[in-house]
Amino acid sequence: MTETIRTGGCQCGAVRFRIHGALGRPSICHCRMCQKQFGSFFGALVTVPKDGVEWTHEEPSYFQSSVNIDRGFCPRCGTPLTYRQPGGLEIAIGAFDDRSDLAPQIQVNYAARLPWVETIFDQPVHQDPDFYTRQEQIISFQHPDHETTDWPTKGLQL
Repeated sequence: MTETIRTGGCQCGAVRFRIHGALGRPSICHCRMCQKQFGSFFGALVTVPKDGVEWTHEEPSYFQSSVNIDRGFCPRCGTPLTYRQPGGLEIAIGAFDDRSDLAPQIQVNYAARLPWVETIFDQPVHQDPDFYTRQEQIISFQHPDHETTDWPTKGLQL
């Protein structure tokens, strides 16, 4: 039987991880701390196996957001990465290289959700073709969504 290995990391590539083993249930959390950590409407996270995380470059830095919760982020680019509590570790779904099968299966802290969050995808889709042409011309310094040993980290010493 082949072991399942998942990879991912931060935007700049300084913090990268490999997950060995099966992931837990993907979720979204509406609590105010997750909103602030992600700078968004909610945080999307998935539980990782105990002792199944291998940090392949730098490890995240942590901010203790409450008595028993630490929130991890890249110390170089600030990408939010983890939610750590005594019972285990969760990693941001957006930090995984392949996120296609990590659709959230449960919402937590639902009472704290923003009242309009349920209708955000009912809004019109931006249709200006010139906008998308300009987007395609942007030169990205973001780490690619795969493992690589030759990534130019724009002067970062790894």
